[in-house]
Amino acid sequence: MNTSHSGHDLIERIEQRLAILNPDSVELSDDSAKHAGHEGAKGGGGHFELIIVAAQFEGKSQQARHRLIYAALGDMLQREIHAIAIKAYTPDEI
Repeated sequence: MNTSHSGHDLIERIEQRLAILNPDSVELSDDSAKHAGHEGAKGGGGHFELIIVAAQFEGKSQQARHRLIYAALGDMLQREIHAIAIKAYTPDEI
């Protein structure tokens, strides 16, 4: 089975997983090229930056927001995503 995916396909699949949070907006960028040669990048996992706005984050700490995001991404964090920088906001915080 071929597990390689283009960066665009991977971003699309990440966005599909995040849809469970009913976000108002998702900005996801693939920063993998900046990390070429980095030890963690050799395993094929990408480096991403995520800015997500969702009402579901209301009243939750940043740590709790991140846990919701990690739960939505599930097994992708073990294979396709090596690192993800997260900025999670409620609609009132933007």
